[in-house]
Amino acid sequence: MRRFFMVGSRTLSYVDFGGPGRPLLALHGHYSEALVFAPLAAALAPEWRVIALDQRGHGESDRARSYERDEYVADVAAFHQQLDVGPVAVLGHSLGGVNAYQFAARHPDKVSTLIVEDIGAVVDCDWSFTTRLPGIVPSREALVAALGAAAPYFECSFRQSDQGWGFSFDIADTVASQKALNGDHWNDWISVTCPTLLIHGTHSDELAPEHAEDMAARRPDGIRRVELPAGHVVHHDVPDRFAAAVTAFLLGSC
Repeated sequence: MRRFFMVGSRTLSYVDFGGPGRPLLALHGHYSEALVFAPLAAALAPEWRVIALDQRGHGESDRARSYERDEYVADVAAFHQQLDVGPVAVLGHSLGGVNAYQFAARHPDKVSTLIVEDIGAVVDCDWSFTTRLPGIVPSREALVAALGAAAPYFECSFRQSDQGWGFSFDIADTVASQKALNGDHWNDWISVTCPTLLIHGTHSDELAPEHAEDMAARRPDGIRRVELPAGHVVHHDVPDRFAAAVTAFLLGSC
């Protein structure tokens, strides 16, 4: 079920996949939105109830004037307050992964367990790909053709308007968000105290195995690292194995 709430003058949207299980808050990456977690929600049910946020500038949430780190974390805090769920499991991919571990570091009383998918403690994002994305095109088929092999990763964000087909995110906003994501976030990463799962892909272009090993080494207590045969979007490339890793971690940590 899709719901909305206000943060100041902006509207944020989220999808509650429902069910009787314990809540798990999910935060998507760039180019994506809450509905991308539908397969994971189905795999984790009925033990877990996935509730996924359309982060600022994505999906059905309002665009924002800026996309700084503290603002994203404040949105997650507002989301958590809106749900009134107490200490909760939080999962994040890429952009959402940094938002998740920064939220866990700064609000340790609100996060019981943390799952981070394919993002580092140091982020050096190349936004040149984003600037090459197509604008509005006449048809869905034209959009798929323009994206080529990347099309399946964008599909949940396709939108049709009176002008044609494009995305639910703004390209310029995404570049601003990617620029703000870059940086050294080690202090937040090592400040997380709850049990943590770090999942990364063997051929990710975002998180190198050496960096993932270093992330685990700097947090030897309470962290588990799982490497799966996938690229950066592990939950898309190997959905069953991703869900199995998440399930096993939650079973052992909660």
